[in-house]
Amino acid sequence: MRAVRDFDHVVAVYRRKGRWGAISKTNGIGLRSRDPVYRTLRELAMSYFHEYTNRRDHKTLREYSLPYDLRRVDPKLWVSGEKNAWEVAERLDELRHFKLVNGHHLQAVTRRDPFERRAALLLQYRRPRALIEKLARLKKKRKK
Repeated sequence: MRAVRDFDHVVAVYRRKGRWGAISKTNGIGLRSRDPVYRTLRELAMSYFHEYTNRRDHKTLREYSLPYDLRRVDPKLWVSGEKNAWEVAERLDELRHFKLVNGHHLQAVTRRDPFERRAALLLQYRRPRALIEKLARLKKKRKK
């Protein structure tokens, strides 16, 4: 899925009994997996629209793509590889993408409200202490 002013997000889609679902790896509450209840890929992608936000609380999801069969890529590259799998990212980026919303509809899109911001702070796994300390040091450096 493609975004503006935000990171793209990849989900593993699957079909069960003619309906689409998705498996997603994230620590936050909004971009998690989806049960196979969606009739189309567009419906499935739209289920992520509301929660797909950046740090400025803008809803940033704009496009979704056709599915990509990862069996076409050597598993050593993306399953057990020790380096980044940029080749896979490039292949996904080359897929045909479809717009979810147009400029006319975007005028009606609101930012996340305070309640949604608080809900987005829920995490399944606590961040490691070392990461928290590193982020705090970086934040201090930026203020200087």
